[in-house]
Formats: sequence, C-alpha cells, structure tokens
Amino acid sequence: MSEPNGLEQCCKTIENKKLRLGYTTGSCAAAAAKAAARMLLTGEDIDYVNLTTPGGYALHLKVLDKRRGVDFVSCAVQKDAGDDPDVTDGIWIYARVSIKKADRTPKQPFIVIRGGTGVGTVTKPGLEQPVGAAAINRVPRQMICRELEQLCGLFQNEQGLEVEISAPGGEQLAEKTFNPRLGISGGISILGTKGIVEPMSESALISSIRLEIRQQTALGQKSLLVTPGNYGQAFLEEHFPLQLADSIKCSNFVGETIDIAADAGVENILFVAHIGKFIKVAGGIFQTHSRNADARMEILTANAVLAGAGQPLLTELMRAVTTEEGIRILEEAGILRQTMKHVTERVQFHLARRGAGRIHLGAVLFSSELAKRRQGSGELGRTENASEILEKILIETA
Repeated sequence: MSEPNGLEQCCKTIENKKLRLGYTTGSCAAAAAKAAARMLLTGEDIDYVNLTTPGGYALHLKVLDKRRGVDFVSCAVQKDAGDDPDVTDGIWIYARVSIKKADRTPKQPFIVIRGGTGVGTVTKPGLEQPVGAAAINRVPRQMICRELEQLCGLFQNEQGLEVEISAPGGEQLAEKTFNPRLGISGGISILGTKGIVEPMSESALISSIRLEIRQQTALGQKSLLVTPGNYGQAFLEEHFPLQLADSIKCSNFVGETIDIAADAGVENILFVAHIGKFIKVAGGIFQTHSRNADARMEILTANAVLAGAGQPLLTELMRAVTTEEGIRILEEAGILRQTMKHVTERVQFHLARRGAGRIHLGAVLFSSELAKRRQGSGELGRTENASEILEKILIETA
C-alpha cells in the first residue's frame, strides 16, 4: 500500500476513467528542502513534511534517506506521477541544505539554489533559466525560497541557506525526455507550475511545444519546420536536406502550435505531415486527435468529388478504413493527383484563415505506403507557398 500523500481522493476523469493526480519534481525538491532545512535549524528528526503547492493542493510527503553532517542535512522525497506516464515517476529528489557561508558578494540572494547530480544544466538560450544555470525552473525555485525563508524567520537564522538539489539517475532518465533537444545536458529538469501532475496532461504537451518554439526564436529562427509526429520526422530525415534537430513536433496540436508561434513573432511555418493527420486540416480541424474529430474519409471523398470521381469510386472511398487505403484507391482510379490538388488548396485556405495574417503557413503532405509502392518520396502535394517557406528555412539553418 502506497504512503498517504494528500492526493488520495484527488482524481481527474478522462474518457470516463478516474486517474490519480501526482506531484511534480518541483514539489519534491521544495518538500525535501523544507524537511532538510527544518532538521538543520532545529536539530529535530522528521518523517513527513507538509507542502502547499501553487495550485492549492496540500501534500503530506514522506521524508527519505535522512543524513546529517557537521554543517548540513540531506534528505529526499520520492516523485509520484499518479497515473500519468511520466518517465521521472519514482525518482528520488534530494535536497542538501547548509547554513550559508559569510557573504562576500552583497548581491548574493538569501537562499542560494544550485543543481547537483542528475539535474541538468542549460546550454542553449531561450529556456526559462539562463545558459549555465541549473535546470530548476522559476516556480520550483520560488517554492523552495518561500519555504526556507519562512523557516529562517521562524527559527531566527539571519545568514541564509544554501540548497543543492540533486536527482540520482537523472542523467539516464533525461535521455527519454525533451532535454537533449532543448539544450539541457547532464540530467532532468526540476519542473512544475502548479506543483501537481495531471494524468495525460495536454497542457504539458502544449508547454513543451511552447518551449521548443521559444528556444528556436531565441536562436534567431523566424521560419520553423513542424511535423505532427514520428512519420513526419522519418519523412524529413529521408527526403529533405534538413536535420531532425531543426524540426518541432506538434503532435495533435496544429492550431495551438500556429497560435503560439504567431504570438512569439515567428514569420513562417512549414508543416510536413502524413496525409492521415493533415487531411483533417483540409476540413478546418486543428486539433487532430481522433477523439475530437475523425472525418478523414469524408474530407478525402469530398475532394475526390471535386476531382470528378464517380459514385462507385466515392462509395469505395467512404468505405475505406484508412487514408492510406483511400490514397491507393485514388491512385488506381487515376485521379490521385487532381484530388490532392484540391486537398492542398483546402489546407492552404484553412491554414491562412487560422494564421489570420499574422504568420505565413504552408504544408507538404505525404503517404508512407505510396512511397513504398513507387520506391520514391511518397509526396502527395504541397501548398503553393511551401517551397518558398522551405527555402527560407534552409537559409536560416545553413
């Protein structure tokens, strides 16, 4: 039976399933720092620590691996991601707290926070922390400072405290995260804005997209290459003169990505997408997960009507299970090219409407199965401005 943490009754319902909430690495770091500081300042030993998250949740967390030295206390809190498939679930986040040494730099803060083993270091601009800083984000830093400043006031410590946050095993776990692509080396990030992990969180994915766009713009990029997923990145790797590191993965959040990029001052986006995902954009659908909308065959069939398809072919298209099957049907009927001309025109129309004059948007559509049949690229078509945007991306990334 798991230890009580204060979230036992807190659940989120997704697709009629109740899923447990968890707490972030930031909450773990703040709780561990609070426990270690209290033990250091009072000499007492504690087994549990209470923490109120920025989102208003009251946590009651077990204190682990307590260690005392001549001038420090170290302890850990274990991350619990709830029912979210988080790679950092179960990791122990440590805080080593000591009394701050005589201040030789007057501008040094009262609470000094550093990163230790397993916590990444920022190596590229555009992230929340500056280059060279530990990848401990702003809200976790605020949480740590708030808790420790209160304790210093309560127990009359006027020197301040030094805190080292570490995450043993974090360097290996980081390889399974966005960190290597974002420019964070040597470990995981200490994250969290609300202090709570929401299972299957769309907001976390959108935050990752926002972070990647922010980093690209910080490097001076005004034209971005975006793929919805792994198919698009594989297509890029094989058929475009670009590196995967130059692309951003938007998952199902096509519309959100456009809005975020426009707000960030991006001038151009070229989407390189599998037909199964982007056929929905031809119908004005910008959140492409199947639970939100799945009109793939309806949209493909409507464009086949414009290409002159007869009733038997239209019926066959509507009965197709996948867009790849639909592409095969159109190819065999000899109207694939004309149908895709109409599809790309509709994609261009809806992209322009979503961009609302703030950003130029284009797309290249492809079929994996067509590539196998033709032993070529499998490209189905591109919007009229796609080549122009691609050229700008090549110039910027040269």
